[in-house]
Amino acid sequence: MGYKMNLCTTDLRTTCASVMLENFRSPYTATAIELLQDAGVITGGKVNMDEFGMGSHNVFSSSGAVRNPHQVIGRAVDRLDGIEGRSAGGSSGGSAAAVASNMCFAALGSDTGGSVRLPASYCGVVGFKPSYGRISRWGLVAYASSLDTVGTLTRTVDDAKTIFDIISKEDVKDSTCMTQKQRESIAKSIQPIEPLKGQDVTTAPLSGIRIGIPQEFNIAELSPATKSLWKRGIRALKDAGATVVPVSLPNTKLAVGAYFTLATAEASSNLQRYDGIRYGHQSEQRDEKDALFSHTRSEGFGKEVRRRILLGTFVLTSGSFDNFFLRAQKIRQMIRRDFDTIFARPNMITGSLAADDNDLTRVHALVTPVAVTTAPKLADVVGDHIDPVNAYMDDIFTIPASLAGLPAMSVPFGRCPEDGFPVGLQVMSQYGDEEMVFRVGRILEEKGNSA
Repeated sequence: MGYKMNLCTTDLRTTCASVMLENFRSPYTATAIELLQDAGVITGGKVNMDEFGMGSHNVFSSSGAVRNPHQVIGRAVDRLDGIEGRSAGGSSGGSAAAVASNMCFAALGSDTGGSVRLPASYCGVVGFKPSYGRISRWGLVAYASSLDTVGTLTRTVDDAKTIFDIISKEDVKDSTCMTQKQRESIAKSIQPIEPLKGQDVTTAPLSGIRIGIPQEFNIAELSPATKSLWKRGIRALKDAGATVVPVSLPNTKLAVGAYFTLATAEASSNLQRYDGIRYGHQSEQRDEKDALFSHTRSEGFGKEVRRRILLGTFVLTSGSFDNFFLRAQKIRQMIRRDFDTIFARPNMITGSLAADDNDLTRVHALVTPVAVTTAPKLADVVGDHIDPVNAYMDDIFTIPASLAGLPAMSVPFGRCPEDGFPVGLQVMSQYGDEEMVFRVGRILEEKGNSA
C-alpha cells in the first residue's frame, strides 16, 4: 500500500510535500497505518500530495505536480513531454495516481473538502471518505481538524470495504474518534430495508432503497458529458430496483464560502507550530529587523499555503470573527440540517429522528457528480495566471458532505466520449451509514463496468 505524505511513519519521512518538513521523521506511526501493518499489509512507500493538503490538483508540492496516469502508462519516458499533462486531482493526487497506475493495491489519503474523491474521479479509481470520526486521525498532520478525515483509494468498492473494516477502530489517542459505544449505538439505529412487494432482491438488489437527486447539483457549469453519465447512473439505479426521488439541499450554494472560511481559519491555527525552532525547516537568515520565524515560514511554505494562512488569520481577527467565522459555522449547521431533513435514517450525532415508514420523500442515499468536468489540463491549473477563487470551485460537489461529516464515495462510471478520461459519480449517505454507500456504490461500479 501507499500512504499520503501527511500520514506519520517512523521509518519514512513525513514531508507533507513541503520544504518546511523536508527532513522530518516522525517519532510515531499513524494509527491507521499501524492497524494495516498489524493486519499484514506491506508498505510500498509514501506518495506525493498538495502541500499540507491544500489544493485540488496536486500542483502545489515541493516535489512537483502529479500527472494523471491515463494516456501516460505504457509510453516511453522520452515521449512524455509531447503529451499534454492532465491533473490527477488533489490533494491526494499521488495516492490516486499510484492506484490507477497499479503501483500499489490501495493507498491511504486524507479528505478535508474532497481531497480523496476528486482525485479518484479524475484518475478512474474508487475514493472513499468515511464519516468524520470513524477512522482515527492520530498521526495525520492537521490541516483543518474539524474536517480532516483519513480516506482510501482503491480499484474496487470491495477493496475499499476491506481496508475500511481494518482501520475503522476506536482510538483513545484521538478524542474525535468514535468510541465503541457510539459505534454500537449507530449500528442499532440502522434498521434493515425491506424490498418492495413483488420485487426479488436477486434481480432488484436496491429494492426498497430511495435514492435522492439534489437539484442544486445540476449547475450550469456541469459539462454535458458528465451530466449525461449522471443521468445514465440514475437509470442504472432504477434498473436495480431503487426508487429515485428529487430532493433539495437549499444551502448547498453557501457551502464553498463557508468551507474555505472555516478551513483556512483552522489551518492558520494548526500551522502556527512551524516556527523553525522546535522542528522542521529553519532559515539561515539572521537580522535584527525580522524575527527568525518570519524568514523560516516565508521560505518553508509554498504560495498556496501562505495564501490560506493569511486568509485564515484575517478571518480570526477581532474585526472579522463575527462576520466571517461565526457566520460560516452557522451555515455549516444549516447544511447539516438540510441533510438530516432529507435522509430517512437518523443522525445519532445531531439527534435527528428517523423518518416515518410512510414518508416516501426521505431518502437513504444521494447520487451526484464528483466534479464539473474530467481532469483539466495542467497548463490550465498551474501558473500565476490562475484565479485561486475559481480553483476553489473545483470542490463544489464534494464540500457539502465534508462540512456535514457524512460518508461519501467516488465510483468510476464510464469515460467522457470527448477526451477519454474517466468520470466518477458520488454516493453519499447519513452519518455512520457507510454500508449504504458501499451497497449503492457496488451497483454503480457493476453497471459502469458493464456499460
